Amino acid sequence: MAEAAIIARVLPCVQDVGAEAWNRLLAQQSHPTPFMRHEYLAALESSGSATPRTGWTPRFMTLWQGDTLVAACPLYLKSHSYGEYVFDWAWASAYEQHGVPYYPKAVIAVPFTPVPGSRLLARDAAARALLVQAVCQWCEQENVSSVHVLFASDDDVLTSVQQDLMLRHTVQFHWKNEPPAPAAAQGEAATDGQTPRYRDFDHFLASLSQDKRKKIRQERRRVADAGVSFRWSRGANISASDWDFFYRCYERTYLEHGNPPYLTRDFFARMATHMPEAWLLFVGERDGRPVASSLIAISADESSTTGQNGSNSGPESGSELVAYGRYWGALERVDCLHFEACYYQPLQWCIAHGAVRFEGGAQGEHKMARALLPVQATSAHWLAHPAFAEAVQRFLDREGAGVESYLGDLQARSPFKAA
Repeated sequence: MAEAAIIARVLPCVQDVGAEAWNRLLAQQSHPTPFMRHEYLAALESSGSATPRTGWTPRFMTLWQGDTLVAACPLYLKSHSYGEYVFDWAWASAYEQHGVPYYPKAVIAVPFTPVPGSRLLARDAAARALLVQAVCQWCEQENVSSVHVLFASDDDVLTSVQQDLMLRHTVQFHWKNEPPAPAAAQGEAATDGQTPRYRDFDHFLASLSQDKRKKIRQERRRVADAGVSFRWSRGANISASDWDFFYRCYERTYLEHGNPPYLTRDFFARMATHMPEAWLLFVGERDGRPVASSLIAISADESSTTGQNGSNSGPESGSELVAYGRYWGALERVDCLHFEACYYQPLQWCIAHGAVRFEGGAQGEHKMARALLPVQATSAHWLAHPAFAEAVQRFLDREGAGVESYLGDLQARSPFKAA
């Protein structure tokens, strides 16, 4: 053949794949996110957060044509189902009851990160199909029970269906910087054919129904009356002391729920060094002392890395900004502080800086009262055992009908004013 054959290589860590080649392939995908960058995945390994000791054994599947990386995905062998946010404990229990090992299983995912996006990185649809085939064949050879592609992009889902993987749907809650029709008609003109955006937080509130608007104002007032105010820092302007304070809050939140945190302090140190542009930190202070913080990720955008309140006077130029709610914690209990730190401060920032979307993460119907609306997230699954695959497919058919009905019910409960 005139063209070199495509060779599959399973690598023990992402560092064995060149960062430039990996990130170049990621940039070609329809739904790239900061969490699939080489630097992010490498930090999970190097910091001890996602390693064999914590139940995440890396086995990166890569396809090569000569020296060119044509497809790749983060593949982890799992000895448990923690940190995935697509819950399959019942499947594992059924396997155990029938004397069939469910672990190790394989997940194609970003550890501890329920953010939809491209998982199967490929130069084209054909290479993506070959990647799925290579993963499933390798898992059969290694006696791995199953493959799970979590929070997949539309391209990933299409390829998974074509390769006979089973689909599973869950519900997340996302906010869009896009006024509904009544609010858009009331002075929210689009320019140059662009989608209308909220002018400011008050304009956003004006689009909501009266009860939701009143509730948000009451919650924000409680935080202000408690003497808590917020500042934000972005990228390289997040100081080492702020990173340390954030981690105290983050760690305490996990420990209060009876679990150690998934991510180590070293992971965030590596983020500050290798991916600073992807992070935005809010710090709540009372009487000059920090008492709470929330950390959100943002799609990398080189047009601005400014740091303090008021240093950027309007929406940013460049690629569209997307924000992702990630971590929070507090050292003191203040009524409604969680809502202010995790929703109202980020949404206010998103409006001021022209972000198009804020993804609130997995679960939480309470997010709808803050105008985060339900969206469907999808995963794809392959089980090596034919009988279990058939049983799981029946389960997914029933579950899928329930999710569809649930999604319809949620969509009927709009927090916005009636047209």
